[in-house]
Amino acid sequence: MSKAAPAPAAPTALAPPAPQPEGGGSDFAQLSRRIAAEGLLDRRPGYYAVRIGLVLFAFLDGWWALFEIGDTWWQLVLAAVMAVVFAQVALLSHDLAHRQVFSRRGPSEIGGRIAANLLMGMSYGWWMNKHTRHHANPNHEERDPDVSPDLVVWSQRQARQASGLARFIGRRQAFLFFPLLLLEGLNLSFNSFRALRSPAVKRPVLEGVLLVVHFVAYFGLVFAALPAGKAVAFIAVHQALFGVYLGCVFAPNHKGMLMVTPEMRLDFLRRQVLTSRNVRGGPVLDSVMGGLNYQVEHHLFPSMPTPALGRAARITREFCAEKDIPYYETGLLRSYREILGHLHRTGEPIRSGG
Repeated sequence: MSKAAPAPAAPTALAPPAPQPEGGGSDFAQLSRRIAAEGLLDRRPGYYAVRIGLVLFAFLDGWWALFEIGDTWWQLVLAAVMAVVFAQVALLSHDLAHRQVFSRRGPSEIGGRIAANLLMGMSYGWWMNKHTRHHANPNHEERDPDVSPDLVVWSQRQARQASGLARFIGRRQAFLFFPLLLLEGLNLSFNSFRALRSPAVKRPVLEGVLLVVHFVAYFGLVFAALPAGKAVAFIAVHQALFGVYLGCVFAPNHKGMLMVTPEMRLDFLRRQVLTSRNVRGGPVLDSVMGGLNYQVEHHLFPSMPTPALGRAARITREFCAEKDIPYYETGLLRSYREILGHLHRTGEPIRSGG
C-alpha cells in the first residue's frame, strides 16, 4: 500500500514467502539485485562534495554573523537559523557513519568525529554504537535503544512495567512529547560525555578532547559576541530548537509503527519494512530531513547515498506489492498525528492504573 493507510499492525497477518523468481534466494536478495542493477548503491562524490561545502559554509557564516549582527535581540533569529545548521551537520554525520560518503572505515570515522564531536558537540562513538543496535533491531521492545522506556513508553507492555519518572510522564506523554524535544540537544551532550567512560566509545580520549574543544569554542564565541543575558538566551533558543528539529526528523521514521516483541519471528526484509514509515513531501522535505524520510529504504540499504533513495523507494514499493508485504508512507503532518495517537494509546495502562 503506498497511500496513507493504517500502519501494519501484526506480523501474524503476513503471508508466507512468495515463490522465488529472479534466480532464487531470499526476498531481500531479490530486491537487492534489482537495486544493484540500477546502480543505486554507487557512491555520489559530487553530491556529497556540494552538500558538505554548503553545510560548512552555513556553519562558518553563522558564527561570522554572530559578531556582525552585534548586541541585539535579533540574535535569537540567528540562534534559530543555527539550530537548523547544526541539525544539518548531524544529518551529515549520520551519512558519514553509514559510509554513504566514503566506502572505507577510516575516512568515514574521521569525517564523522569532525562533524559530530567537533562541530556539533555529540560523541560519534556513542551515537554510532546506539544507532547500529537500532538498525539491527528497529522497534524491538528489548533490543532497540531508541525505544527503551527511559522517559517515554513505546508499548503497553512497557507502560505496565514503567516506574518512576517514566510512569509519571507516561500518563500524559502524547501532550509532553514535543515539549520534551526541547531538551533533546542537552540530552545528546550529556549522554556523549557520560559515554566516554563506557566501552561503546573506542577512542574516548580523542572524542573527549574534541567535545571539550567544541564546547569551549561554542560558549566562548557566544559570550564574546553578546552580553551575558543575550548569550544565555541565544544558547537556550539554539539548543531547544536544535532538539526539536532533530526530534521532528527522526520521530516519524519508526514511532507509531509495529513494535517487535521477543516472540515475533520476522526475516530481515519484513523486520525493516514493517517497522519503518516513509514520509512524502518532495525535494524540499528530502533536504530538510536529509533523506531520512525514505526510512524503509535507508534501513534496507544503510550505505545507499541520499540522492538514490527516492528511486530505490519506487522499486521497493513495487517489490513489496508483489510479495504482499505492507509498505507504508504518509505525509509529514499525518505522521506526527499517528505518533501522538500511538503515545496516547500506549500510556493507557498507566492512566487506568494498570
